[in-house]
Amino acid sequence: MPQHAGGSLSDALFSADSVRRIDQYVIEQLGVDGFDLMQSAAHAAFRQLVLRWPQVESLLVLCGAGNNGGDGYLIAANALRDGLGVHCVAVAPTDKLSGAARKAWQKAVADGVNVRELADVGEVELDGLIERAALIVDAMLGTGASGAPREPFASTIARANSHGLPVLAVDVPSGLNATTGAAKGEVVQAAMTVTFIGRKAGLYTGQGPSVCGDVVFEPLGTGTHAGETPVARLQNWDTVQRWIPRRRANAHKGQFGHVLIVAGDRGFGGAGILAAEAAARSGAGLVSLATRPEHVTAALARCPSVMVHGLIHGSELPSLLASATVVVCGPGIGQSAWGQQMLQQVIESGKLRVLDADALNLLSKRVAVPANNQILTPHPGEAARLLNCLVPEVEADRLVAANRLQSLYGGVVLLKGAGTVIASGDAAVDVAGGSNPGMATGGMGDVLSGIIGAVYAQMIESPAHAAAIGAVVHLEAATRASAKLGYVGLVPTDVIDALPQVFREAEPGVSSDKEAE
Repeated sequence: MPQHAGGSLSDALFSADSVRRIDQYVIEQLGVDGFDLMQSAAHAAFRQLVLRWPQVESLLVLCGAGNNGGDGYLIAANALRDGLGVHCVAVAPTDKLSGAARKAWQKAVADGVNVRELADVGEVELDGLIERAALIVDAMLGTGASGAPREPFASTIARANSHGLPVLAVDVPSGLNATTGAAKGEVVQAAMTVTFIGRKAGLYTGQGPSVCGDVVFEPLGTGTHAGETPVARLQNWDTVQRWIPRRRANAHKGQFGHVLIVAGDRGFGGAGILAAEAAARSGAGLVSLATRPEHVTAALARCPSVMVHGLIHGSELPSLLASATVVVCGPGIGQSAWGQQMLQQVIESGKLRVLDADALNLLSKRVAVPANNQILTPHPGEAARLLNCLVPEVEADRLVAANRLQSLYGGVVLLKGAGTVIASGDAAVDVAGGSNPGMATGGMGDVLSGIIGAVYAQMIESPAHAAAIGAVVHLEAATRASAKLGYVGLVPTDVIDALPQVFREAEPGVSSDKEAE
């Protein structure tokens, strides 16, 4: 895995506490004036506002009591100087302001911004201000907030959301935990979030992807970690495609692994077929499918390149396991005797494995024995069963949950969901940035397990890389498919069909033997 602490600032994901310490370091050790830094943040946010909404003519800026509120006051001043109509409401009383935030409020007032106290505005007038605005700037609660917003913030957030106006969130949408991505109460639904100094992990996982909109990172010229260790590293298609091995001109199928898919009890035959086809489309040299006999004909009709075997009992599996490089076990295997037998044989074989779906549910009923030869791919419900807790506990801090799973079960853990988290035992984890609501349909996880199995078979010494590539490629293919088809009608086979296009971009051309060495 990459060394997170030494990575670029643009890829590093920090806790909110770390970013505050970086901010403090910039001010105290690098000698940057705090108010000047706040002005830089306001200029950057306003610049992004104009780039995104060039025709906007009026703003409503909602300000809190801390530095986040100070950013808001200066954004209001910038907007007024640019000729926009500006209304600014102090959701927290201005007499609570101190330091740079107080200076920002004073400057905004001196520049002609009409700042109204929320207590003086009232609910009816606030609704009127919202209705007359073209855009809302959320500068209420910054990275220091962690629990559910209290009044008057909770009701103001709800009011802002109810009118459907676009919102630019300053640093973090109010109500979102900037470290974990959890939202315990009302949270601003932003169209864009402009974040400063360091990327906050919570913007990229949990509720973050659903409430942040487009995330724009503005380092404000600081360019330093200040000795802080990131909690995660952001991965996307641009970063992971360089990990995919290049192919020599004389390549043959024996060099790219044999993936065995063990999947599909009665009534769930499609799960195995999806996983097998995804593996075939993801570069595996050979793909076999072990499934119930009644699914053989359908599997061959759909995937004639896959070697399909109908199994009645687990005792038939070892002969197939012997030739496999990587085994993907779990999609649609159920939790009856058939599925239990299959999982038992896979575990006893000691083969490199990807465990998903019912294999994870069956695993949760066994005594946890760490194994470094596996990649586990739970969704939050399966993760909760593996951890013997509730789903909200998993979602309260997805990074912590993934690390807990990894410490219990070993190997690599890929916790699915918006902002998929990949934990491999390192101090930091990887987060696959992005989300796609079209993927909220049955069978998408089967496709993911097939992709990961194929990539793992091609790079057996790098399971964490294989998991990260799989998660990112899966999302990238879904994004491209939904761009053509929309979200509502997206099905797993649409994602499979988009896989060759995605992988093609990692192929600069087949290499010569000398280039590949």
